[in-house]
Amino acid sequence: MSADLKSRLIEFSLGEGFSKCRICTPSDVPQIADRLAEYVAKGRHGQMGWMEQRMNWRGDPTALWPEAKSVIMLAETYTPDHDPMQVVGMPDRGAISVYAQNRDYHDIVKKRLKRVGRWLIEQSPDTQIKVFVDTAPVMEKPLGAAAGLGWQGKHTNLVARDLGSWFFLGAIFTTVEFPTDEAGRNNCGECTACLDACPTGAFPAPYQLDARRCISYLTIEYDGPVDLELRPLIGNHIYGCDDCLSACPWNKFAAEAKEIRYAARTELLAPKLADLAILDDAQFREMFSGSPVKRIKRGRFVRNVLYAIGNSGDQGLLDTAKGLVEDADPVVADAACWALSRLTS
Repeated sequence: MSADLKSRLIEFSLGEGFSKCRICTPSDVPQIADRLAEYVAKGRHGQMGWMEQRMNWRGDPTALWPEAKSVIMLAETYTPDHDPMQVVGMPDRGAISVYAQNRDYHDIVKKRLKRVGRWLIEQSPDTQIKVFVDTAPVMEKPLGAAAGLGWQGKHTNLVARDLGSWFFLGAIFTTVEFPTDEAGRNNCGECTACLDACPTGAFPAPYQLDARRCISYLTIEYDGPVDLELRPLIGNHIYGCDDCLSACPWNKFAAEAKEIRYAARTELLAPKLADLAILDDAQFREMFSGSPVKRIKRGRFVRNVLYAIGNSGDQGLLDTAKGLVEDADPVVADAACWALSRLTS
C-alpha cells in the first residue's frame, strides 16, 4: 500500500503547488551531528544561539520524533522573473533578497504542507504527522539532499538539475513507512561561480559557510553595529543577499515559480535608499506588512539602508544621512555617522 500511497502523495503534492516531492528516513543523515558540532565549535553561527539549542534534535532527526518512519521533503519554487543582480549595480537603490520581495514564504508553505498532511491522514487514518518550515530544529537542506530533491552545492544551499537554486523547502515527518528515494548526486563539478560571487568571502572552503561574514546573516540576523571591515563589502544589500544563488549555472534550468504571491512587488524591486532611510516605525511596519522583512524591525533595517548609503558614493544622499545622526536608536545613529563620513571623505 505504501508504494501506491506514495505515488498518490506525490501527485497530490504537485497538485497543491509544490514543485517536487521526495522521501527519505530520519536516519538518512548521520553526518549532520558532527558537522553541526564542528560548525558551532568554530563559532561560525555567530549570534544565532538557537543553533546551539536542542543540538541533539537538530543533529539527529530520529531524536526529534522517534516515532517518525519517513520524512516527506517538498520543494516549492520562487524563481524570479527578473535579474536579481541588476539592482546590485544601482548604488542609490536597495537590494532586497528575492524571497522577501513579497509575502512571507513561511506562511504560504506551511499552509500547503498542512493540506498535504491532512490528505495523508485521510488516506491512512492511523497516520501521525508533524510539519516543519524553517522554524524548528530540523536540518532541511541535508534531508532534502538525502531525499533526492537535489544536492547541497558549494554555497551550502540546495541545488537541483530541474529547479536550479530558487526553491523553498518544507518537511513532513510521518509514521507511515514509505519507500525512499535515491539521494541527490552532486553536480557542482569544478565550478566555483557561487564562491567567487560572494562579496565578503563568507566561504572558507567549498561546502563551508562562515555566517559571520555572510551578508544575509549580517543584514537579517546580526544585531548591533556591523564590523567596520565588513560594512563596505555589504554594498547596497539591505535585506539578505542572492549573489551566490544568482551565480549558479544550474539556474538556466530553473522551474518557473507557480505562486503569484512570490512575484516581486514593484516597490521592492529597486527601492530608493532615500525613501527607505526616512521610514519611522509605523511606516516601516505598514510597508512590510506580510513580508519577512518586517521581522528585523525598523532599527536594523534602517541601519542596513545607511550602510548602503555610505557605500553609494552618492552626494545627493548626504542630507539623508545627516538627518539620522541623532536617531533615538544608537545603532542607527552610528550607521548614519559612518555613512556621512564615507560620503564626505
